[in-house]
Amino acid sequence: MSFVSVYITARNVKEARRIAEALLKDRLVACANIIPNIESLYWWDNKLQNEPEAGIIGKTISENAKKIIKRVKELHSDKVPCIVFWPIVGGNKDYLDWIRKETQ
Repeated sequence: MSFVSVYITARNVKEARRIAEALLKDRLVACANIIPNIESLYWWDNKLQNEPEAGIIGKTISENAKKIIKRVKELHSDKVPCIVFWPIVGGNKDYLDWIRKETQ
């Protein structure tokens, strides 16, 4: 079993909270941090965009990745939401044990 952080952007804090709460209720993440007021610059339809967004960082196990992607796509307002995973390569064993317990 490996641990990962999932990074998701949302249109605003309200959408981020709705997504985070759903992932928590479904036990797909053990913890979710919401980061308000992110300025996102990106290409869309051959135009450079500059939009305010909110971010979510969730802690989970890698086995939940496909379920998280599916659930976020169901809830997200964007056609192509940002959902990316970063490996957790180490950390507080007690915390990692807690993630395992809360996401199974």
